Amino acid sequence: MLSDFGHEGQMKLKSASVLLVGVGGLGCPALQYLTAAGVGRIGIIDDDIVEESNLQRQVVYRLEDVGSLKAITAAKRMGQHNPNILLQPHSTRLTDENILDIFDKYDVILDGSDNFETRYLVNDACVILGKPLVFGAIYKFSGQLSVFNFENGPTYRCLFPEPPGADSLPSCADAGVLGVLPGIIGSLQALETIKIITDIGKVMTGRVLLYDALGQKFDELKLSADKTNQEITELQNYSLNLECSTPVMKNPIEINEIDPSDLLKMVVENPHLSIIDVREDWERELECIQPSLHIPLGNFHQETPPQSLPVSLDEEIVIYCKAGVRSLDACKVLSDLGYTKLNNLSGGMMRWRAENMPIFLKNEE
Repeated sequence: MLSDFGHEGQMKLKSASVLLVGVGGLGCPALQYLTAAGVGRIGIIDDDIVEESNLQRQVVYRLEDVGSLKAITAAKRMGQHNPNILLQPHSTRLTDENILDIFDKYDVILDGSDNFETRYLVNDACVILGKPLVFGAIYKFSGQLSVFNFENGPTYRCLFPEPPGADSLPSCADAGVLGVLPGIIGSLQALETIKIITDIGKVMTGRVLLYDALGQKFDELKLSADKTNQEITELQNYSLNLECSTPVMKNPIEINEIDPSDLLKMVVENPHLSIIDVREDWERELECIQPSLHIPLGNFHQETPPQSLPVSLDEEIVIYCKAGVRSLDACKVLSDLGYTKLNNLSGGMMRWRAENMPIFLKNEE
């Protein structure tokens, strides 16, 4: 019934394929509308698990999904909404080794990632493969939207030629975000994707949309293409290219994944064991393993850990968070700084509670 769209537009959607990079705040609303619109094949790539704090903005998930893999859970739920399309979950992390093979199977890439490392990797892969990239970003009360690498238009590097420093990469967990904001930007990403597929309207290429949620206003920036950014022919080692205030070791040490029972044994055997909680203040106030140091993950991307961590480089350290994802990130940072005995508590506090482990730990000196 929709003029200039009709049966032809619907068939274009049915024949198209879209890959969503991340099913978090941006990816969830985009996924919902692309599923409902009838895009024939939708890929979902995300190696993260659902946390309770996600539910404030990632509306695909429910409380019962906490601890489950996002990609698989989102695909299952959307399959119940529209069983006439193919949903392909990829519960893996994008790397320079797998990204080209994955991207090559889809027509349009929708980026819902929340870090610069992934955004540059996604952009460069899209340039190499000639894939249009639908970009969205959010921060507190503001959002951005654009379409890159579309019909010889600008790329993400035309907007941000070089990555910023590591200390300017706050996540939603660190900076916070108004829950409805990613719903707005993610829906706009779905709209741009549909426009690209069906060839209707004016695609957001060569323009960057800026949204101010508090002022309820949109602004627009013009963006010109830099030809050198359109001539990328190979991927880089993106984790090493991001500017960082701390040195990066060429051969980082192995990080051990330990179970709750392993931690109890370690406490008994090592009276000098250091346990670090990298969650936010409000999470620690609810419950925490005691005794333990408290250093929120955001501080690990600044100079705080090497200056204030009262642990020598060769001492045993166990790091935990809610589910084991943030703590692994902290372990990697400490590994880069030269710490050699790092242990990540698998499953974090969620698994600790599920296995009825004690909150107060005692060691035998």
